[in-house]
Amino acid sequence: MPSKSLLAPFVFLGLATVTASLLVTAPGSATRLDAPAGCQQPGPVGPALRQEILAAREAVWRAWFANDRARLEAVIPEETIAINAGEERWQNRAEILAAAEEFVAGGWKLVRLEYPRTEIQLYGDVAILYTTYLFEVENQGERQTSSGRGTEIFVRRDGRWVNSGWHLDSGR
Repeated sequence: MPSKSLLAPFVFLGLATVTASLLVTAPGSATRLDAPAGCQQPGPVGPALRQEILAAREAVWRAWFANDRARLEAVIPEETIAINAGEERWQNRAEILAAAEEFVAGGWKLVRLEYPRTEIQLYGDVAILYTTYLFEVENQGERQTSSGRGTEIFVRRDGRWVNSGWHLDSGR
């Protein structure tokens, strides 16, 4: 085995290569040199694309509240992680599908669904939505209203947007 002194230049070169793979572009931020150029700054979201992304988001929420299993399986990929307001445990896809089924089996129905404010950042085929939401549900005449803030991640796959994760909070 070569001595440590003979390996030193190679170790240094390895560390220099790793260190050089990060490039500081602004105070407090780093961008990998080998990252695609289009991913460094958010891209424009024109009116048609905005509508497409918002329609995809609306479809996910409505499918969940209706327990539309086929639609949910199409728009929620296997790797989805959900952090829901007031819940300690994070949910995976199977738990999300089970919760939708339980909601409908319990006799609940969606009465109102609104998104008072939504901002979108687009990084290639990844859209991050920052939103406020309000929904009202009903069960045998009893109504409950919930509202809060959310961050939702959508990924464009095979020409359509799927919801790979979200984090909802009460906004308080």
